[in-house]
Amino acid sequence: MRHLLLLNERDLHHPNSGGAEVNLFEVAERLVERGYRATLLCVHFPGARHEEVVRGVRVLRTGGIPSYYGRLPLLVRRALEPDTAIVEHLCKLPFLTPLYTRHPVVAVTHHLFGRTAFQQVAAPIALGVVAAERLIPWVYRRCSFIAVSPSTRDDLIARGLRPEQIRVIPNGVDCRHYTPPAAEPGPPPRILAFGRIEPYKRFDLVLQAFLRLRAEIPDATLAIVGGGTGLDAVRADIRRHGLGAAVQCPGPVDERDKVRHIREAHLVLNASEKEGWGLTVVEAGACARPTIASDVPGLRDAVIDGETGLLVPHGDVEALAAAAVRLLRDEPLRLRLGAQARSWAERFSWDGVAEATAACIEEACGAPAAATAPTWFASGEARRNPGL
Repeated sequence: MRHLLLLNERDLHHPNSGGAEVNLFEVAERLVERGYRATLLCVHFPGARHEEVVRGVRVLRTGGIPSYYGRLPLLVRRALEPDTAIVEHLCKLPFLTPLYTRHPVVAVTHHLFGRTAFQQVAAPIALGVVAAERLIPWVYRRCSFIAVSPSTRDDLIARGLRPEQIRVIPNGVDCRHYTPPAAEPGPPPRILAFGRIEPYKRFDLVLQAFLRLRAEIPDATLAIVGGGTGLDAVRADIRRHGLGAAVQCPGPVDERDKVRHIREAHLVLNASEKEGWGLTVVEAGACARPTIASDVPGLRDAVIDGETGLLVPHGDVEALAAAAVRLLRDEPLRLRLGAQARSWAERFSWDGVAEATAACIEEACGAPAAATAPTWFASGEARRNPGL
């Protein structure tokens, strides 16, 4: 069966791994079970092996970020086999493999940074990211793209990609692992914000909204769960606001603890400035927890406003707090949104995502197009602000 050369800066065990890495390994593991062989080229991190097999994928780690990108053309050429298809995960720097290989390339696009890069890294690096992203329409003009949401598809088209190059295949969720609790949590009201903690994900807005919410619901508590480059800043904000008694911030947790935090919460907040899809939204939904999220690309695809959660204008702290107060005080509404969020999450199985990804890879390698394609968003895209 075909060899897949996977390119992503991080692997699943990297301290700053996130949704892109979950997608990569959930899909790759299933493709390996179908008979594919898979190799991932990624950066090394302290304490990691330079080579190991993770969930059926041969993981090759090399160097830090500068040397990794500098050596990547050589590493790719060394790893190529006659039947190799290259699968790039575009969520940081594009790898630009069509410039130095003729093998088929499928670009799995989570999100592109654009101007938000300046909030994430130093200006000179952000300029490099923006410049590299502008090369995508030309470098990848003959390649197939997988966009993880309609918002990402629209962004790619706006940047100059042809619609026929792009297939929307969202992230999935394991609804056997993420399940509702046996009983709803009791008081006090618990709010959760979780995922990779990065500057552009704006956990600072969550804290500001929580401060306003506490003026109306003084016994409410908040948990901010996850690791990332913004963790220290979030903990500093908690101390600065004097919220140490009301806000937990444990850092990275394992999958069991993550599910526990979701089940113990009454609702989830996500104030990110931009997402590819919003995997945490669907994970929370699988546990029957509604999410109040910024009305931004990706999140407006993962949250059906008024049906599985609520959308508020990005950066509007008062609206975020008011929506949270509303759901905490209106239990029937909160439970209805949670039940509908569970039903919505059940549509997004990793098996379906892997099957659609395999079809896209084979088409890029010359196989006939599949007769039918999944319609994950057929009923969801049009249902916005239905009224409550």
